Amino acid sequence: MKIGPYQLPNNLVLAPMAGITDRPFRNLCKHNGAGLAISEMVASNPALRQHKRTLLKADHSGEVGLRAVQILGTSPEQMAEAALFNAQRGAQIIDINMGCPAKKVCSVAAGSALMRDEKLVKNILHKVVQAVNIPVTLKIRTGWDKNSRNAVNIAQLAEQSGIAALTVHGRTRACAFKGAAEYDTIKAVKKAVSIPVIANGDITTVEKARYVLDYTSADAIMIGRAAQGRPWFFNEILHYLQTGERAIQTDLNKIKNTLILHLQELHLFYGALNGVRISRKHIGWYFDHLGSLPPAIKKTIYQANSPEIQLALVSSAFDLFDKTMPLKHASNAIKY
Repeated sequence: MKIGPYQLPNNLVLAPMAGITDRPFRNLCKHNGAGLAISEMVASNPALRQHKRTLLKADHSGEVGLRAVQILGTSPEQMAEAALFNAQRGAQIIDINMGCPAKKVCSVAAGSALMRDEKLVKNILHKVVQAVNIPVTLKIRTGWDKNSRNAVNIAQLAEQSGIAALTVHGRTRACAFKGAAEYDTIKAVKKAVSIPVIANGDITTVEKARYVLDYTSADAIMIGRAAQGRPWFFNEILHYLQTGERAIQTDLNKIKNTLILHLQELHLFYGALNGVRISRKHIGWYFDHLGSLPPAIKKTIYQANSPEIQLALVSSAFDLFDKTMPLKHASNAIKY
């Protein structure tokens, strides 16, 4: 799959997720098979542009592979300025967020709320594409609600505006992340446009990845929540798509080493205090895939207030699991 002049190594994309797809996680997923990883959304408001947190969201220092930044906003002019600002800071792809269902985003008519105003959508897309000389992509939902699915219309506007690739999440804004994703709209979008289409939503197994690609005829798939605590999921999908067989289960030692590396990178990226705090949710996701930790041990890990203590406690927690038992039985393998 190509986005503009860029040939991706494969057709698996890490979704932009607020508070999650920072540089450490993007790099980790790329090392584990993701062909592209998009930053968490960056506000286009110029008053926030030099804020430390905003700059960290789009920090590419040492990032492997293509550098893609997602921008969020409602003003065509501010979105264009934000695209140019991030391109000048090293972004190679700009992604426009019209898919976020969060209330705090939609309450200011940003994210998926934009899909209610196709004229504004067209204006934003045109301004952003004209502002930069790098590919611009777009992420949308199927519509605002089930009675106003207009993804096909938006997709056609995107193609006419010069958008290089389009991601469609198989839910409306009203659905948020509830219920099952539907892929008929994505299939219809793919038929309606000639630009690359990326399918997103509920791709949680390697078999589902194959099914969604086949059913929608999408050029690529985007993985979001299924990669949390499981960055190697991309390699598992690649193996299945290439061989038709499931990969050998990732062993405990690899999971431990991956998590420790992830935590070390988070500590370096955010600093000791913030790094420890931000690491907690990732620790929870990794262990959720193995089986529930005893509450007392989980509480102790979450209360750690230094990188050294956090790393030591996480490392010792792996001793609770039987390393000889396959991971699919890991929830029954905890040694209390």
